Amino acid sequence: MNFLRVHRRGPPFLLLLILLSGCEGRPVPRSLKNQPSVFRQDSDAPDSRFVASGPESKFGEALSAGSTFRLAEIPPEKLQSTEVLLSELKATQTPDQSIAIDLPTDVLFDFDKAVLRPDANEPLSRAAQLIASYPEAPLLVNGHTDGKGSDAYNDPLSMKRATAVAQWLKQSTGRTPAAAGLGKRHPVAPNVQPNGTDDPEGRQRNRRVEILIRPLVPIR
Repeated sequence: MNFLRVHRRGPPFLLLLILLSGCEGRPVPRSLKNQPSVFRQDSDAPDSRFVASGPESKFGEALSAGSTFRLAEIPPEKLQSTEVLLSELKATQTPDQSIAIDLPTDVLFDFDKAVLRPDANEPLSRAAQLIASYPEAPLLVNGHTDGKGSDAYNDPLSMKRATAVAQWLKQSTGRTPAAAGLGKRHPVAPNVQPNGTDDPEGRQRNRRVEILIRPLVPIR
């Protein structure tokens, strides 16, 4: 064999050269840290697209969760009109999922009175339309006053006003709301300024009748 002859006759380094010359060339590893990266589009590759699936919701994000404003209770034919009413009446949802509508008593009643004014029909009619969107829900009407006066004065007045609204809703919807007079115990705004002076705007917000469209199953 040639290998044996070379091994016998030649020096060892010559044998090493022969062995290396018979090996395939192998690339020497090198770092790519400083090499620029280039991205090229493959013309044969298919386009990737993200397509939203599922039916488009008629309600905004606030209404799409199902529990918000209790969407599942609304008859399908009333979805669009209910969305409008919730917005117009500035309805909110309480922690127990009651739907709350606050109507200013200054619009509903004259000062110190519990008889509904003629122009109270418009906001109450819209409230009745919203109530119709929840045909099985229990109803509660709470009367509230501002911070002036004593509980002995405010509680009966707030109760009379709540009762007047509840009776109007009963005649309009055929359903019988419960009524409660809460006086000045649940303000939604300060009755006085930080310096102790009167806050007329805050007191006006506190004078209200609150209509609650209660959940079918109370949350505990």
